[in-house]
Amino acid sequence: MGPVSVWQWSLWGLLLCLLCSLCLGSPTPSTAPEKRAGSQGLRFRLAGFPRKPFEGRVEIQRAGEWGTICDDDFTLQAAHVLCRELGFTEATGWTHSAKYGPGTGRIWLDNLSCSGTERSVTECASRGWGNSDCTHDEDAGVICKDERLPGFSDSNVIEVEHHLQVEEVRLRPAVGRGRRPLPVTEGLVEVRLPDGWSQVCDKGWSAHNSHVICGMLGFPSEKRVNVAFYRLLAQRQQHSFGLHGVACVGTEAHLSLCSLEFYRANDTARCPRGGPAVVSCVPSPLYAASSGQKKQQSKPQGEVRVRLKGGAHPGEGRVEVLKAGTWGTVCDRKWDLQAASVVCRELGFGSAREALSGARMGQGMGAIHLSEVRCSGQELSLWKCPHKNITAEDCSHSQDAGVRCNLPYTGVETKETWYWDSGNVTEVVMSGVRCTGTELSLDQCAHHGTHVTCRRTGSRFTAGVICSETASDLLLHSALVQETAYIEDRPLHMLYCAAEENCLASSARSANWPYGHRRLLRFSSQIHNLGRADFRPKAGRHSWVWHECHGHYHSMDIFTHYDILTPNGTKVAEGHKASFCLEDTECQEDVSKRYECANFGEQGITVGCWDLYRHDIDCQWIDITDVKPGNYILQVVINPNFEVAESDFTNNAMKCNCKYDGHRIWVHNCHIGDAFSEEANRRFERYPGQTSNQII
Repeated sequence: MGPVSVWQWSLWGLLLCLLCSLCLGSPTPSTAPEKRAGSQGLRFRLAGFPRKPFEGRVEIQRAGEWGTICDDDFTLQAAHVLCRELGFTEATGWTHSAKYGPGTGRIWLDNLSCSGTERSVTECASRGWGNSDCTHDEDAGVICKDERLPGFSDSNVIEVEHHLQVEEVRLRPAVGRGRRPLPVTEGLVEVRLPDGWSQVCDKGWSAHNSHVICGMLGFPSEKRVNVAFYRLLAQRQQHSFGLHGVACVGTEAHLSLCSLEFYRANDTARCPRGGPAVVSCVPSPLYAASSGQKKQQSKPQGEVRVRLKGGAHPGEGRVEVLKAGTWGTVCDRKWDLQAASVVCRELGFGSAREALSGARMGQGMGAIHLSEVRCSGQELSLWKCPHKNITAEDCSHSQDAGVRCNLPYTGVETKETWYWDSGNVTEVVMSGVRCTGTELSLDQCAHHGTHVTCRRTGSRFTAGVICSETASDLLLHSALVQETAYIEDRPLHMLYCAAEENCLASSARSANWPYGHRRLLRFSSQIHNLGRADFRPKAGRHSWVWHECHGHYHSMDIFTHYDILTPNGTKVAEGHKASFCLEDTECQEDVSKRYECANFGEQGITVGCWDLYRHDIDCQWIDITDVKPGNYILQVVINPNFEVAESDFTNNAMKCNCKYDGHRIWVHNCHIGDAFSEEANRRFERYPGQTSNQII
């Protein structure tokens, strides 16, 4: 090889440096998510009202034109991607049905599908830019975590100019300086603006405006006020007006959605020849009692046909409706604040704070009665709204609609009920507390009053709680009980283990073992968890009891009660089921099993899964050897001792008609305890001679 000149070495050195930089990579760049390659040419912003700086309708500018995103197939994963595009660390939620108001212009994206890990929304699947069959009533929004990405460069994020908007409303009593009962139902309307609380000019004020105000404050309706009295009172007081020209239609869920005008800073003459707006609201009976108002004679109302299930707080839950004597859910297609507000007011609350989709309050079970509900907001019942009767292929329970309603402020949260180490407790102030679950505070529950039975017994009998935002909700598949019920005469020599676990009637103790048999009513029970948290045994694995005979652990003493009752409720036979194995037998399509009993595994029932006790396993029966022929009620109760918290205990009992002729048994008309309407319960079938409990 010939000599190499210095010039040639410099060329080789330069080439070597370039190769090294390609192989080893350039120095680590800043983690700031500046304009990413995938997002070049796009700009993002949050718009709409009422909202906070980290939430709103998502708008994208493409090719110089601003547009929105349709909520079809929108998920939290897509919200994560968009929040990062906007400079936030992650999303905490998302909204549908134009919660922040409808946008204008193009709908850029539809059927957006993201995994949540994409660096840009352009990496997500969709129908393509500008290809959509939606309207702006379906505009999607996001709620981002109020935490910015470190070093984020917002060159591709445009913040919509923050116009004045009404964030909060209250009623200030105009008379009575002393302590007034809560909630406040009448007073001057005040709105919170950036510089403080201001009053609203009443010129042009209408009942529609009052209806919206009352809805925001948690009241279902409004009533007329003595305007002349308040005008006279206003002449003696100073006022600070910030708002005028309010003109609501009456169907708005928030005052910001009404037509209104703000006074400018240089407006000197405010509300000429007018006064402060005054509103009087009508509370539902529950809140009327807490405000000290006289209970009005309520008009006889028809049967309740709408209810909320699965919520952790009053006024929230999965919407269920009653049709043909059966409760079912509502599909979230086209579900919006107007429909949600109709539900809330129908149940005695105010307007809706949120219209929830995607089974946010847990998946229901059974029928889905309604879809594409379109309310104007003026209807007195959800059933009065135009809707589509659903077919099996139209919707699934993963699309169950829910609501969060506005509730009156009662001040209950200021009475703190403390739970602490009771070693220093010197006095017990309540005993005999019995609540139905709908009370607003312990004061409203039945209790012993001033006569406390364990006033000075130390800490041994002091009560405590552990609170949770979510809970399980168990429901028995009643149709399966009816389909699988049958009688078996089982030889005694096959029942030793069952006798050891107390699964036979007391008369079995005096039987001629191992000869003879016991007559058993067998059936399968399939128990679903429809709640928002897994159902777990109260006791940890360290305290489970091993049963040698059956070779398994019991994680709960009693998991279900099985009873045979006479028509008047007298128990003639009973059985019980210790939860020797709580596990996920099967799950819904999009849910994975988490609990399995094998190898001393964790026990429980995952949300969206069910545990199946087959009819052919030990103790899955009622011993009816001593039951005489007649007409009875078969009753099954899950979690009968309330050992594990559930969001709803009213659906834990199932009842069936039961006819036994001494040889065969007929079980039918099985239904969950409150699943039938009052009329259907009145028609709960009676066989001839049922009152005397004898076969005629």
